[in-house]
Amino acid sequence: MDKNVEILEKTTPFQGYFRIDRYSLRHSRYDGGRTQPMTREIFERGHAAAVLLYDPLRDEVGLIEQFRVGAYAANWPDPWLIEIVAGIIDDDAPADQVAIREAREEAGVDVRDLIRISKFLVTPGGSSETLELFCGRVDATLLTGCHGLEEEGEDIRVFALPAEEAFRWVEEGRVANATAIIALQWLALNRERVRALWR
Repeated sequence: MDKNVEILEKTTPFQGYFRIDRYSLRHSRYDGGRTQPMTREIFERGHAAAVLLYDPLRDEVGLIEQFRVGAYAANWPDPWLIEIVAGIIDDDAPADQVAIREAREEAGVDVRDLIRISKFLVTPGGSSETLELFCGRVDATLLTGCHGLEEEGEDIRVFALPAEEAFRWVEEGRVANATAIIALQWLALNRERVRALWR
C-alpha cells in the first residue's frame, strides 16, 4: 500500500486555552484507491511528559489526586482523579527535563534518576497529543501535602502508596487515568529489574 495523505484544507475554527484545527483531507485506501474527501476536527493540546514516582527502597509509588473537568463533564463518579505527575512540554524542552520540573511543581520532590518507559499517542482519533512516559526515583517519605501552581489553578494532593496496593487500585478501577494505568502496569512487570538497578 502506498500510504499517502492529501490535505485539501486546514483551518483553525477555535483558539482558546486549547486549539481546534479542522482538516479536510483524503488518504490512500488498502485496495489501492483513495477515500472520498473527509473533514475531521483535531484537538491541539500540545505534547506532554509524565513520570511515575517510585521509591525502590520502600517499594512505594507516588500518586497525585486532582480535579479534572473532563471527568466531571463525562459524569464520572468522582472527578478528583488518581494520576501520576505530568505536564505539557513547552518551547521544545526535553521531555525528561519536563518530567523533573513537574515532579517539583506537582509533588514537591526531586527526581534522582529516570528510566524512559515509552512514548505514545494519547488519543489519535481526535488529538495530536503525544506523551513521553518515565519512571523516576524519589524518596517516598517526602511525598505529602498539596502542591501545584496557583496561577494555573492547580490544587494537587500527593501521597505515597505501597506498589502492590497501587496495582490493586488499577485492578479495582480506582485508578481510571490511562497514563497512570500504563505506568503502573509497566512497573508491575519491571519492578524487580528497577529495584536491582536503583539499589
